[in-house]
Parts: sequence; structure tokens; C-alpha cells
Amino acid sequence: MRDKIKHKLKELQDESLYREMPSMSEGSGKYVCVDGEQYLNLASNNYLGLSEIHEIREASADAVMKLGTTSGASRIVTGNYSIYDELERRTAVFKKTEKALVFNSGYAANLAIFSSLADRHTAVFSDRLNHASIIDGITLSGAKHVRYKHNDMADLRELLEKHKDVKDKIIATDTVFSMDGDVCRLHNIVSLAEEYNALTVIDEAHAAGIFGRGRGYAHELGLEKRVDVHMGTFSKAFASFGAYVAGDTDIIDYLRNKGRSFIYSTSLPPAVTAASLASLNYVIKNSDIGGRLMDSADGLRHSLNRMGFDTAMSVSQIIPVIMRKNERVLLAKEFLMAKGLYVAAIRPPTVPADTARLRISLRLDVLDETDRIVSAFEELKKSGI
Repeated sequence: MRDKIKHKLKELQDESLYREMPSMSEGSGKYVCVDGEQYLNLASNNYLGLSEIHEIREASADAVMKLGTTSGASRIVTGNYSIYDELERRTAVFKKTEKALVFNSGYAANLAIFSSLADRHTAVFSDRLNHASIIDGITLSGAKHVRYKHNDMADLRELLEKHKDVKDKIIATDTVFSMDGDVCRLHNIVSLAEEYNALTVIDEAHAAGIFGRGRGYAHELGLEKRVDVHMGTFSKAFASFGAYVAGDTDIIDYLRNKGRSFIYSTSLPPAVTAASLASLNYVIKNSDIGGRLMDSADGLRHSLNRMGFDTAMSVSQIIPVIMRKNERVLLAKEFLMAKGLYVAAIRPPTVPADTARLRISLRLDVLDETDRIVSAFEELKKSGI
């Protein structure tokens, strides 16, 4: 067995797919420090820069002093406290749903959603580029996993028609796709779900806090009432940790009773829950900030396209720069680091083969450095990498 492990590791190294964790002193702020050098941070999902907001930090610190460092148990035992209840109430109102339930992570939330709502008698129709947590949740449920071509509504309709005799059906999609920065065709999806009597589950991890005045992409389109299950995270634009599922009372109560990743996990510590609540309140009070970020993303994308870079179908704060080959994207990352920018290099299996890319996570707190970003990519283009 150990020889097999060594062989597989060697294969990863030979294919430029071997992963290591960078040595960083801090990774969420405007700048990251790697091996003693400072870089502009274009790799963090802290899209609104809220980790630096004093009132959010203060709320988290106060919770530690008042409630300690741990919740001590799962929420159905003794791990519940009033700020948890307040966060869920505020989230439900914000999302315009009847109830919400907080989970330890987006991954745990998706495991609970699909392993609870689906079983071997269910067909789950899932976009091919959906997040791994959706795929794993479907696998865990034992449901029939029906994958449709990315954003191909004709393919989705054909598959729904093929499985029309299956009584229990779910359509699952990311709203903003995390590696491409494009968005799902939600109008078509909810219409097909209604036509074929399927539940709709959306993952708003990269849309929450930004689209729809912070409420998410479904709200941006005015479709929130036609979606059955809304999942989103507090770990990205809200600069905290954990996730929520929002929906009607029956669905949320069912997840609370059947979601194994919820029932059998020690709940989030008070400091995290308080930070999420403070971040949510901040976004409610400053609901225009996501729109400002989107305007700047449009400008940067236009500049990159003008240089000849392929940014795929991105329409969000996530801007891929497709380099295709693994070796090439690693060289590009090193080149940009020499210019003071830290950009993630994304390779298979996170993305399909031959689509290795730089992934720019544009953030509200780096917009004053846009000229520097554009200049670095102009030099990258001239380098011939």
C-alpha cells in the first residue's frame, strides 16, 4: 500500500499536479506575506474585504470574552446559544424565506441537503461544473446522479424527459461557478423544475453578499420564491465561517432532524457565529458594495480581454485567465509573484483537463490597485508565457 501511495505522489509531481500549502503569515487581508515577501492578494474569497472591518472583529472578540472559545457540543445537545438563533432569524428575513439553519461549512450543508432530501428513489440533475460538495452529497444519498452539460438547458430538458417517470426529482446548481465565474441559467432551471415537478436547490456560496444587494443571485433575478432550497456560505463575501440553508419551515425542520453533518458535529464557536451575524448586518446596511465590486470586475475583465487573455464566460468577481497547460499556469503564477501579485493557479482535477488557469478573485479592498494589476498582466502577455 505504501508503494502505491509513493507511486501516485510521483505521478502527481510528474504531471505538475502536486499540491503544497504556501507558507503564509496571513491569507485573507489585502496583502499576503509569503516567505517574508508581501503580495497583493488576488486569491482570497474575502470578496468584500470584511475581515478588516473593526465592528465585525469587535463582535467576534466580544463573543469570545462573554461565551468562551467553544460551543462544547452539537446544537441539539448544549451547543446552541442566543446568537445562533439570532443569526438564523436574520438570515431567513434577509433571504425572504420562512426559516434558515446554520451549518459548520458549505460542504457540510450540501452533504446534509442531498443525503437528507434524496435517496435511492430520487434522481438528482446536477450541472457538470457543480461544486464537489454537491457531487459528494448526491453520492452519499444513494440517489441516481444525472449530470447535465454545463449550462445546457436543452440537455437538462432531455434528461428530465428521459426520467419523467421518477417521482422524486431535484435540480441542483451553483449560481456563480467558482472556477469559471459564470452564472447558471436560473430562469430556465426554475421553469423546468416547475414543469417536471422537481425541487430546486441552489448553491449561492460565491453569490451571497454580492449579487441581489447581498441576498444572492436568485434575488438579483427576482426568482427567490421559485427556488426551494437556498444554500450559501459565511466564509467568502461575509468573511467569517460556516454556511446557511434557507427555505420553508418543513424543509428546514427536516434538515435539522435528518442532516447527519448537522446533528453529529460540534457547533461553530461563539466567535465565528458572532462574526457572521455582524457581517450580515454590515452587508444589510451597505447593500451597494457588491454592485461596486461587479462594476470594477467588468472593467478588469474588459482590460484582460483587450490584451487577448481568455476569461471564459465570467460575469462575476471571479475572473479566470485560461492558460490551458499545467506547466504554463505555474510559470504565469511565478511571473506575477515577481510583480507583487498573488494569484491562484488552478489545475485539474479542480478544473477539466487542458483548462488550467489563473483564478483572479477580485476584492473590494484591492480596487485602488487596479492599474497595478492591469500593468502586471500586460507584462505577462508580453513575456510570451
